[in-house]
Amino acid sequence: MGRALSGRRPRAEILFPALLGAVIPDIDILFYHLVNDGSVHHHLYPAHWPLFWAALCLPLIVSASLAGWTLLRDATLAFFLGVLLHLALDSIASPVYWLMPLAEGRVELIEVPARYRHWIFSFLLHWVFLLEIAIWILAGWLFFRPRPRRRIFAT
Repeated sequence: MGRALSGRRPRAEILFPALLGAVIPDIDILFYHLVNDGSVHHHLYPAHWPLFWAALCLPLIVSASLAGWTLLRDATLAFFLGVLLHLALDSIASPVYWLMPLAEGRVELIEVPARYRHWIFSFLLHWVFLLEIAIWILAGWLFFRPRPRRRIFAT
């Protein structure tokens, strides 16, 4: 995603917000463990609600566009797309409430059964974890592969 947003080599001012956006929804795991003692699934917190992030990011994107602040607009867009990518990938094997707080419907394509005492083992030993590994490998390959130089004039 970073390469798609910033061209041949991801620029730090675009890549960093995209990476931050891709991990920031899981900040709610701190609240989950430290405050709620794991009593409520962390995907029920606003940090995992797409509409929460849309309410924060879209006004900033529009305002920055109107003000001509292209770097702020692009960085905020990269951050928001990182969040959406995180939530889309979470939707594969974990519930995401795409319309919260307006509706409680959840999207979870594959339910990972709780076969082991700790949920992490149930996930790590389920076939869907191979998909996660494949995504990491693809991301690494896309990031590190050399790109051919574009020719301005054909000879």
